[in-house]
Amino acid sequence: MSPEPSSAEELRRLRNLRAVARHLATAERETIPSEPSGPLPEKRRSRAWMRWGPVGVAVAFVLGKFKLLVPLLKMAKLGTLVTMIVVVGAYAQLWGLPFALGFVLLIFVHELGHAIAMRRQGIRAGAPVFIPFVGAVIAMKGLPRDAWVEALVAIAGPVLGSLGAFICLLVGWATGHPYWYALASTGFLINLFNLLPIRPLDGGRIVGVISRWFWAVGYALGILIFLVTYHPLLFLILLVGLTGLGRAIRGPRAGYYAVEPKKRLAMGVAYFGLAILLALAMSITDRALASL
Repeated sequence: MSPEPSSAEELRRLRNLRAVARHLATAERETIPSEPSGPLPEKRRSRAWMRWGPVGVAVAFVLGKFKLLVPLLKMAKLGTLVTMIVVVGAYAQLWGLPFALGFVLLIFVHELGHAIAMRRQGIRAGAPVFIPFVGAVIAMKGLPRDAWVEALVAIAGPVLGSLGAFICLLVGWATGHPYWYALASTGFLINLFNLLPIRPLDGGRIVGVISRWFWAVGYALGILIFLVTYHPLLFLILLVGLTGLGRAIRGPRAGYYAVEPKKRLAMGVAYFGLAILLALAMSITDRALASL
């Protein structure tokens, strides 16, 4: 990563962290007595989640980004707590309950950053809704007055999410337990991934106020990475972003991108500084995890 890691390397590291989580979950299950026939159905369920998980990602992501899934969840009267429990249960099938719970809480902290920033800017924010294998979405019940406010709301998620991951790292240093290092590295990873300059990711909403030319760089990089990894989620991110790119370039109103140069500079320093810090933090965490 120089200074940001390639998404191919990010995905590789995420697979490694998932392996750590499965190892921890397996170790925990081995301490619990079970009937002789128990382990086989457990493995079959895990394989089923691994097989159909990417399909769930694709469907949920498309529905969520086109604002179809959130109304459905609201109609079903599923609140934040209920959807969080559902998502924890889904991830627990793959990684075990402890890691799944920590992972979902890190996502919640990230979304909380967006909610706090929205309310500070006078924008009504809905409650976070969790979506299995995608993450969470939080409804913005109002439009930002300009690209600066949109960037403030967007960067608040990775900032608070990174703080949550750093707390996990501190606990890992204090206890020496691989669980906390794995959570910390995963938290740094998901926040760094969200900083990619591709809409609808947070990074795509941040760089609009710096320079809209960063979108061209982001999509070119994203397409190149997809041609190397063929990752379906990345393909859907690119597809959703490209379909709305024209509207994003025009902006929701005249003068939307007319932001003072000092604000553009401040956001640029914050954006690239956060990306570099996340890359360094993840590198330090991964080395500590490898040494255990």
